[in-house]
Amino acid sequence: MGYDTSDDAAVYKVSNDLAMINTVDFITPPVDDPYWFGQVAAANSISDIYSMGGRPLTALNLVMFPSKILDTGILREVLKGGNDKVNEAGAVLAGGHSVDDEEPKYGLCVNGVVHPDKILTNSGARPGDALVLTKPLGSGVLFNAVRSGKLPFSDLERDVLPTIAALNKTAVQEALEFDIHACTDVTGFGILGHLMEMANGSGTRMVVRFEDLPIYPHAARMYDKGETTGSNKANEDMVNTHALEIQRSLSQADRGLVYDPQTSGGLIFSLKASDAAILVKRLRDNGVPDASIIGEVTDNRPGIVLT
Repeated sequence: MGYDTSDDAAVYKVSNDLAMINTVDFITPPVDDPYWFGQVAAANSISDIYSMGGRPLTALNLVMFPSKILDTGILREVLKGGNDKVNEAGAVLAGGHSVDDEEPKYGLCVNGVVHPDKILTNSGARPGDALVLTKPLGSGVLFNAVRSGKLPFSDLERDVLPTIAALNKTAVQEALEFDIHACTDVTGFGILGHLMEMANGSGTRMVVRFEDLPIYPHAARMYDKGETTGSNKANEDMVNTHALEIQRSLSQADRGLVYDPQTSGGLIFSLKASDAAILVKRLRDNGVPDASIIGEVTDNRPGIVLT
Protein backbone atom coordinates (compact mmCIF):
# COMPACT_ATOMS: atom_id res chain seq x y z
CA MET A 1 0.00 0.00 0.00
CA GLY A 2 1.66 3.22 -1.19
CA TYR A 3 0.79 6.86 -1.75
CA ASP A 4 -1.11 6.23 -5.00
CA THR A 5 -4.34 5.09 -3.28
CA SER A 6 -4.95 8.12 -0.99
CA ASP A 7 -4.92 5.76 1.97
CA ASP A 8 -3.99 6.85 5.47
CA ALA A 9 -0.66 5.00 5.84
CA ALA A 10 1.92 2.98 3.95
CA VAL A 11 1.89 -0.81 4.39
CA TYR A 12 4.86 -3.08 3.64
CA LYS A 13 4.44 -6.85 3.54
CA VAL A 14 7.16 -8.63 5.51
CA SER A 15 5.82 -12.18 5.36
CA ASN A 16 2.62 -14.06 4.64
CA ASP A 17 1.28 -13.23 8.11
CA LEU A 18 2.93 -9.89 8.90
CA ALA A 19 2.86 -6.43 7.35
CA MET A 20 4.29 -3.17 8.70
CA ILE A 21 2.25 0.04 8.78
CA ASN A 22 4.15 3.32 8.64
CA THR A 23 2.74 6.81 9.09
CA VAL A 24 3.85 10.28 10.15
CA ASP A 25 1.91 13.39 11.13
CA PHE A 26 2.47 16.57 13.11
CA ILE A 27 0.38 19.66 13.78
CA THR A 28 0.62 23.19 15.14
CA PRO A 29 -1.02 23.75 18.54
CA PRO A 30 -4.82 23.66 18.26
CA VAL A 31 -5.01 24.92 21.86
CA ASP A 32 -2.63 26.80 24.16
CA ASP A 33 -2.63 24.13 26.86
CA PRO A 34 0.57 22.12 26.19
CA TYR A 35 -0.59 18.85 27.74
CA TRP A 36 -3.80 18.82 25.69
CA PHE A 37 -1.73 19.73 22.62
CA GLY A 38 0.48 16.69 23.16
CA GLN A 39 -2.47 14.35 23.64
CA VAL A 40 -4.40 15.58 20.60
CA ALA A 41 -1.33 15.52 18.33
CA ALA A 42 -0.41 11.99 19.39
CA ALA A 43 -3.95 10.65 19.01
CA ASN A 44 -4.11 12.29 15.59
CA SER A 45 -0.88 10.57 14.50
CA ILE A 46 -1.75 7.14 15.89
CA SER A 47 -5.18 7.21 14.23
CA ASP A 48 -3.72 6.37 10.83
CA ILE A 49 -2.54 3.01 12.15
CA TYR A 50 -6.05 2.22 13.39
CA SER A 51 -7.63 3.32 10.12
CA MET A 52 -5.62 0.62 8.32
CA GLY A 53 -6.85 -2.02 10.77
CA GLY A 54 -3.53 -2.22 12.56
CA ARG A 55 -1.99 -2.13 16.02
CA PRO A 56 0.62 0.54 16.89
CA LEU A 57 3.95 -0.75 18.20
CA THR A 58 6.46 2.10 18.33
CA ALA A 59 6.42 5.87 17.97
CA LEU A 60 9.07 8.55 17.48
CA ASN A 61 8.57 12.15 18.55
CA LEU A 62 8.68 14.92 15.96
CA VAL A 63 9.27 18.20 17.77
CA MET A 64 9.66 21.75 16.51
CA PHE A 65 10.01 24.23 19.37
CA PRO A 66 11.20 27.84 19.86
CA SER A 67 13.55 27.07 22.73
CA LYS A 68 14.83 30.66 22.92
CA ILE A 69 11.30 32.06 23.26
CA LEU A 70 9.24 29.53 25.25
CA ASP A 71 10.14 27.83 28.51
CA THR A 72 11.19 24.22 28.13
CA GLY A 73 8.62 23.34 30.82
CA ILE A 74 6.00 23.88 28.12
CA LEU A 75 7.77 21.38 25.89
CA ARG A 76 7.92 18.93 28.78
CA GLU A 77 4.13 19.05 29.10
CA VAL A 78 3.64 18.59 25.35
CA LEU A 79 5.86 15.50 25.38
CA LYS A 80 4.16 14.17 28.50
CA GLY A 81 0.78 14.42 26.77
CA GLY A 82 2.13 12.57 23.76
CA ASN A 83 3.83 9.90 25.84
CA ASP A 84 0.69 9.27 27.91
CA LYS A 85 -1.34 8.79 24.75
CA VAL A 86 1.26 6.42 23.24
CA ASN A 87 1.20 4.37 26.45
CA GLU A 88 -2.60 4.29 26.35
CA ALA A 89 -2.37 2.88 22.82
CA GLY A 90 -0.15 0.06 24.11
CA ALA A 91 2.82 1.25 22.05
CA VAL A 92 6.33 2.35 23.02
CA LEU A 93 7.79 5.82 22.59
CA ALA A 94 11.28 4.98 21.37
CA GLY A 95 12.92 8.36 20.73
CA GLY A 96 12.53 11.10 18.18
CA HIS A 97 14.02 14.25 16.73
CA SER A 98 13.74 17.94 17.56
CA VAL A 99 14.62 21.17 15.78
CA ASP A 100 14.48 24.79 16.85
CA ASP A 101 11.58 26.51 15.08
CA GLU A 102 9.72 29.78 15.50
CA GLU A 103 6.36 28.01 15.80
CA PRO A 104 5.77 24.94 17.98
CA LYS A 105 4.80 21.77 16.15
CA TYR A 106 4.45 18.26 17.46
CA GLY A 107 3.51 14.83 16.22
CA LEU A 108 4.69 11.29 15.81
CA CYS A 109 6.13 8.86 13.34
CA VAL A 110 4.22 5.69 14.19
CA ASN A 111 4.92 2.10 13.21
CA GLY A 112 2.38 -0.67 13.55
CA VAL A 113 1.55 -4.16 12.35
CA VAL A 114 -1.36 -5.84 10.61
CA HIS A 115 -2.01 -9.20 8.99
CA PRO A 116 -1.68 -8.78 5.20
CA ASP A 117 -5.14 -10.30 4.69
CA LYS A 118 -6.78 -7.94 7.20
CA ILE A 119 -5.63 -4.53 5.97
CA LEU A 120 -8.41 -1.96 5.88
CA THR A 121 -8.32 0.48 2.97
CA ASN A 122 -10.50 3.35 1.81
CA SER A 123 -11.23 1.70 -1.54
CA GLY A 124 -13.36 -1.35 -0.74
CA ALA A 125 -16.83 0.13 -0.12
CA ARG A 126 -19.60 -1.91 -1.76
CA PRO A 127 -23.07 -1.02 -2.98
CA GLY A 128 -25.57 -1.74 -0.22
CA ASP A 129 -23.11 -0.92 2.56
CA ALA A 130 -23.96 1.42 5.41
CA LEU A 131 -21.57 4.17 6.55
CA VAL A 132 -20.71 4.48 10.25
CA LEU A 133 -18.91 7.53 11.73
CA THR A 134 -17.37 7.26 15.21
CA LYS A 135 -16.70 10.89 16.29
CA PRO A 136 -18.57 14.19 15.87
CA LEU A 137 -17.66 16.95 13.43
CA GLY A 138 -16.74 20.58 14.06
CA SER A 139 -13.37 20.56 15.82
CA GLY A 140 -11.80 22.97 13.32
CA VAL A 141 -14.20 25.83 13.93
CA LEU A 142 -14.12 25.25 17.68
CA PHE A 143 -10.35 25.58 17.87
CA ASN A 144 -10.54 28.84 15.93
CA ALA A 145 -13.43 30.10 18.06
CA VAL A 146 -11.34 29.69 21.21
CA ARG A 147 -8.47 31.60 19.60
CA SER A 148 -10.77 34.45 18.56
CA GLY A 149 -12.47 34.63 21.95
CA LYS A 150 -15.92 33.54 20.76
CA LEU A 151 -15.79 30.35 22.85
CA PRO A 152 -14.30 29.99 26.36
CA PHE A 153 -11.55 27.38 26.57
CA SER A 154 -13.34 25.90 29.58
CA ASP A 155 -16.28 24.96 27.32
CA LEU A 156 -13.95 23.29 24.82
CA GLU A 157 -12.09 21.45 27.57
CA ARG A 158 -15.28 20.21 29.21
CA ASP A 159 -17.41 19.33 26.18
CA VAL A 160 -15.07 18.57 23.29
CA LEU A 161 -11.38 17.94 24.02
CA PRO A 162 -11.83 14.57 25.76
CA THR A 163 -13.46 13.21 22.59
CA ILE A 164 -10.93 14.81 20.23
CA ALA A 165 -8.04 13.38 22.25
CA ALA A 166 -9.65 9.94 22.52
CA LEU A 167 -7.88 7.18 20.64
CA ASN A 168 -9.68 5.34 17.84
CA LYS A 169 -8.43 2.12 19.44
CA THR A 170 -11.77 0.87 20.79
CA ALA A 171 -13.55 1.84 17.58
CA VAL A 172 -11.32 -0.28 15.37
CA GLN A 173 -11.17 -3.18 17.83
CA GLU A 174 -14.96 -3.42 17.85
CA ALA A 175 -15.17 -2.94 14.08
CA LEU A 176 -12.72 -5.74 13.35
CA GLU A 177 -15.28 -8.18 14.73
CA PHE A 178 -17.25 -7.43 11.55
CA ASP A 179 -16.50 -7.64 7.83
CA ILE A 180 -15.37 -4.07 7.23
CA HIS A 181 -15.19 -3.33 3.51
CA ALA A 182 -13.54 0.11 3.74
CA CYS A 183 -12.25 2.50 6.38
CA THR A 184 -10.68 5.94 6.66
CA ASP A 185 -10.27 8.56 9.35
CA VAL A 186 -11.72 12.04 9.04
CA THR A 187 -9.04 14.72 9.26
CA GLY A 188 -8.09 17.85 7.37
CA PHE A 189 -10.25 17.39 4.26
CA GLY A 190 -13.48 17.25 6.29
CA ILE A 191 -16.20 14.62 6.16
CA LEU A 192 -17.10 15.17 2.49
CA GLY A 193 -13.47 15.26 1.36
CA HIS A 194 -12.63 11.93 2.94
CA LEU A 195 -15.87 10.36 1.74
CA MET A 196 -15.02 11.57 -1.76
CA GLU A 197 -11.69 9.75 -1.54
CA MET A 198 -13.54 6.63 -0.47
CA ALA A 199 -16.09 7.00 -3.27
CA ASN A 200 -13.42 7.49 -5.94
CA GLY A 201 -11.29 4.62 -4.63
CA SER A 202 -14.26 2.27 -4.47
CA GLY A 203 -16.04 3.37 -7.65
CA THR A 204 -19.21 3.92 -5.65
CA ARG A 205 -21.55 6.74 -4.66
CA MET A 206 -21.94 7.82 -1.03
CA VAL A 207 -25.35 9.02 0.13
CA VAL A 208 -24.95 11.04 3.33
CA ARG A 209 -27.82 12.18 5.54
CA PHE A 210 -26.91 15.52 7.08
CA GLU A 211 -29.39 15.13 9.95
CA ASP A 212 -27.58 11.94 11.05
CA LEU A 213 -24.12 13.52 11.27
CA PRO A 214 -22.95 13.82 14.90
CA ILE A 215 -21.84 17.40 15.66
CA TYR A 216 -19.72 18.67 18.55
CA PRO A 217 -21.44 20.96 21.04
CA HIS A 218 -21.08 24.68 20.17
CA ALA A 219 -19.83 24.02 16.60
CA ALA A 220 -22.95 25.09 14.69
CA ARG A 221 -23.29 28.15 16.94
CA MET A 222 -19.73 29.23 16.16
CA TYR A 223 -20.41 29.08 12.41
CA ASP A 224 -23.58 31.08 13.00
CA LYS A 225 -21.43 33.69 14.75
CA GLY A 226 -19.27 34.02 11.64
CA GLU A 227 -16.33 31.87 12.74
CA THR A 228 -14.73 29.59 10.14
CA THR A 229 -11.35 27.99 9.31
CA GLY A 230 -8.68 28.55 6.72
CA SER A 231 -9.39 25.14 5.18
CA ASN A 232 -13.16 25.30 4.61
CA LYS A 233 -12.98 27.01 1.22
CA ALA A 234 -10.23 24.72 -0.05
CA ASN A 235 -12.14 21.64 1.14
CA GLU A 236 -15.30 22.84 -0.59
CA ASP A 237 -13.43 23.57 -3.82
CA MET A 238 -11.80 20.13 -3.73
CA VAL A 239 -15.11 18.28 -3.35
CA ASN A 240 -16.85 20.45 -5.96
CA THR A 241 -14.34 19.36 -8.61
CA HIS A 242 -15.88 15.89 -8.28
CA ALA A 243 -19.48 14.67 -8.41
CA LEU A 244 -21.29 16.32 -5.50
CA GLU A 245 -25.08 16.55 -5.41
CA ILE A 246 -26.66 18.53 -2.57
CA GLN A 247 -30.36 17.69 -2.23
CA ARG A 248 -31.15 19.87 0.76
CA SER A 249 -30.96 23.50 1.79
CA LEU A 250 -27.84 24.20 3.82
CA SER A 251 -27.55 27.03 6.33
CA GLN A 252 -24.26 28.85 6.85
CA ALA A 253 -23.54 26.56 9.79
CA ASP A 254 -24.53 23.40 7.89
CA ARG A 255 -22.23 24.25 5.02
CA GLY A 256 -19.40 25.02 7.38
CA LEU A 257 -19.73 21.74 9.21
CA VAL A 258 -19.56 19.46 6.15
CA TYR A 259 -16.28 21.12 5.09
CA ASP A 260 -14.85 21.59 8.59
CA PRO A 261 -11.28 20.19 8.90
CA GLN A 262 -10.96 17.70 11.73
CA THR A 263 -8.01 17.08 14.01
CA SER A 264 -7.94 13.58 15.50
CA GLY A 265 -11.31 12.87 13.91
CA GLY A 266 -13.30 9.68 13.94
CA LEU A 267 -13.23 6.66 11.66
CA ILE A 268 -15.67 5.99 8.84
CA PHE A 269 -16.53 2.32 8.34
CA SER A 270 -18.27 0.90 5.28
CA LEU A 271 -19.91 -2.45 6.05
CA LYS A 272 -23.01 -4.51 5.34
CA ALA A 273 -26.14 -2.58 6.25
CA SER A 274 -27.40 -5.53 8.30
CA ASP A 275 -24.32 -5.27 10.56
CA ALA A 276 -24.19 -1.48 10.96
CA ALA A 277 -26.74 -1.09 13.75
CA ILE A 278 -25.11 -3.91 15.72
CA LEU A 279 -21.69 -2.27 15.34
CA VAL A 280 -23.04 1.11 16.45
CA LYS A 281 -24.58 -0.43 19.56
CA ARG A 282 -21.33 -2.17 20.44
CA LEU A 283 -19.37 1.03 19.91
CA ARG A 284 -21.72 3.05 22.12
CA ASP A 285 -21.72 0.35 24.79
CA ASN A 286 -17.91 0.35 24.85
CA GLY A 287 -17.05 4.02 25.13
CA VAL A 288 -17.67 5.44 21.65
CA PRO A 289 -20.93 7.27 22.44
CA ASP A 290 -21.19 9.36 19.26
CA ALA A 291 -21.00 6.45 16.78
CA SER A 292 -23.75 6.89 14.18
CA ILE A 293 -24.97 5.49 10.88
CA ILE A 294 -24.64 8.49 8.54
CA GLY A 295 -25.58 7.08 5.13
CA GLU A 296 -25.18 4.30 2.62
CA VAL A 297 -23.23 3.25 -0.46
CA THR A 298 -24.90 2.95 -3.88
CA ASP A 299 -23.70 1.66 -7.22
CA ASN A 300 -24.01 4.86 -9.23
CA ARG A 301 -21.04 6.78 -10.63
CA PRO A 302 -18.45 7.81 -8.00
CA GLY A 303 -19.47 10.84 -5.97
CA ILE A 304 -21.47 12.06 -3.00
CA VAL A 305 -25.15 12.85 -2.50
CA LEU A 306 -25.89 14.99 0.57
CA THR A 307 -29.52 14.70 1.64
